[in-house]
Amino acid sequence: MVIKVLGTGCAKCNKLESNVKQAVEELQLNAEVVKEQDIMKIMGYGINRTPGLVVDGRVVMNGRVPGVNQIKELLTQKTDL
Repeated sequence: MVIKVLGTGCAKCNKLESNVKQAVEELQLNAEVVKEQDIMKIMGYGINRTPGLVVDGRVVMNGRVPGVNQIKELLTQKTDL
């Protein structure tokens, strides 16, 4: 599983990255967490507000910072697919 945090380095983007890493650790997932800061690549995902969260190439959330538990729910749903 590849999880991308889309953002240019703002406080919200950094918080999302931290929450994602914590959720991955707590779930003991075999996942790679990548922070994408290139604005052209971020725009390629079609989001209009950062931070964004992409799981295996699919945008699952943007424009807000979900808590660790909400991220864990998203990742658990993704692994059930």
